[in-house]
Amino acid sequence: MMIVQPIILGIVEGLTEFLPVSSTGHLILAGALLGYDDKQWQVFDIVIQLGAILAIVVLYWRTFWAVLMGMMHGTAGAWRFVRNILLAFMPAAVIGFALHKQIEKLLSKPELVCYTLILGGIAILLIEKFAKRQHIVGVSAMPAGKTIGIGFFQCLAMIPGVSRSGATIMGALSLGVERRTAAEFSFFLAVPTMVGATVLETVANRHTLFAAHTAVGVPEIAIGFITAFIVAIVVVKMFISIVSKHGFAPFAIYRILAGIGALAWLMNK
Repeated sequence: MMIVQPIILGIVEGLTEFLPVSSTGHLILAGALLGYDDKQWQVFDIVIQLGAILAIVVLYWRTFWAVLMGMMHGTAGAWRFVRNILLAFMPAAVIGFALHKQIEKLLSKPELVCYTLILGGIAILLIEKFAKRQHIVGVSAMPAGKTIGIGFFQCLAMIPGVSRSGATIMGALSLGVERRTAAEFSFFLAVPTMVGATVLETVANRHTLFAAHTAVGVPEIAIGFITAFIVAIVVVKMFISIVSKHGFAPFAIYRILAGIGALAWLMNK
């Protein structure tokens, strides 16, 4: 059983899943930079995202519990919360299922990740500068039409390096949602999105995943899962604080520098 590689990739996943920097892109680049076989680690990369998602459930359990209780008592705000998450989830569910095989082919292209990191960073800077005044506060206060729009923005993240959280947060900002609400909506939307992606990937690769001879199996995934969970707990808390004080520009600058640096390394290796 391998230990070091799952821990490294689990740290990368936990650090990047909820930041607008692309966790999938970083996992692909980590594999390329460290010499891992991306095909062997493809299922691992998808499934350990559940570790990061569990961090959201733990950190926001009071929110989820309040929504559940509100639904049971017929509270309008609780039902709007659930409606908004489901509406934003649907575009990715439909498009992701339809284009699953095409998306998988993109996961082996580290150079594409570099370009999308750079372009995404530039896009974040432009949106931060020119986005209209953000006045929608609270997930329940978001109009249905805007949540569907955010759902289509999320579909851009099917291109490795774009970043699911980055696409949803920037989409929300451009539609008038204030920063903290945009970030938290991205967290909540990640739960059904990543659970769905993990189930789809696990079913599609179930024979490989549970084969006795596989190089990357359940033990490695368990290590990566736990590592991603622990790291994500810390990162999410820090992210909200940074965004509230400094906005998203620091992440945009990081994306641009990381994309340029990784591209230079790939071109000269």
